[in-house]
Amino acid sequence: MTPLAFYWAKLTHNEEKLAAFGIRHADLLVQLSGKSVALVGNARALGQTNLGAQIDSADIVIRINSAPMPTAATHGTRTDWLAISLPAPYEILTNRAPKIVLWMTPKRKRLSQYLIEFASFYLNPQSRWQSLADRLGARPTTGLMMIDLLGASQAREINLYGFDFFTSLSLSGDRSAAQVPHDFANERDFVLYLMNCDARFKLHKMA
Repeated sequence: MTPLAFYWAKLTHNEEKLAAFGIRHADLLVQLSGKSVALVGNARALGQTNLGAQIDSADIVIRINSAPMPTAATHGTRTDWLAISLPAPYEILTNRAPKIVLWMTPKRKRLSQYLIEFASFYLNPQSRWQSLADRLGARPTTGLMMIDLLGASQAREINLYGFDFFTSLSLSGDRSAAQVPHDFANERDFVLYLMNCDARFKLHKMA
């Protein structure tokens, strides 16, 4: 890949060429097939648990955005995949060392070449984002987009840690629910409905 080819694909909004720089959707799902997955959200309440070893026991550990990891006891130590909707600082990438970086947001202008070159790369289709946004009536969080993606896979089990739908706020920032463009009540209902329909999902409580 040349820098010119990458920036031209971004400039011309060529979704097919941008996606071609990374892993195909079908190939990503193959990597999940039969695996146990730990998806780690950024709820502050996770810092009051001892779930770290349980998180690390999964076949694939996926973290979100800045992937805060205050202690190994609460959050575990591994980051196999990193799902992001904003540019990750290079020090986060090097410290977490994910094998796959997943760009989940439809905002392609913020996608940088170093993200694509750092590790294997996946571009979440804009159609998946739009479908979720239409269902929720709001912009989906990175965590919910990842839950939606995992639901489409043949993963054996999908464990959700650090998700309380902003009840305890987020370890990755100081904003309140009113200051972010998400509908956490609808996201909670989405996940509860999914758990009723799909026994592979388990939401681990933190209190």
